Amino acid sequence: MVDGPGPATSRPATAPLPLPLHRDGNGNGARLAVRLTPRAARDRIEGLAADADGRAWLRVSVTAAPEGGKANAALVALLSRSWGLPKGAFALVVGATDRRKSLRVTAPPETLDTLAERLAALPRR
Repeated sequence: MVDGPGPATSRPATAPLPLPLHRDGNGNGARLAVRLTPRAARDRIEGLAADADGRAWLRVSVTAAPEGGKANAALVALLSRSWGLPKGAFALVVGATDRRKSLRVTAPPETLDTLAERLAALPRR
């Protein structure tokens, strides 16, 4: 009989979910990973979730249709309104036509610290 831990896993069940916010090297910006659900019942930030690879995503729903950039514009408007940042602080980097998006958030380091704290307080799925 062998004593020791159970089978190895890539991420233990008790490990915290990483944040979907990754700082840039210059300190005044970060990348935010978002999973957007268009045509939802209401606009809302749902919380954090991880995909099969363990990558963290901010789950967001908007009522706008994914046509002509309407859902992307609704995403930026919702994040801007919710976090008190100007719409110009957000730039879509990757995923214009995909549910999974990467946004660049440009803000002072103190604001990014506050944003990271708010993300850490969101429910996890």
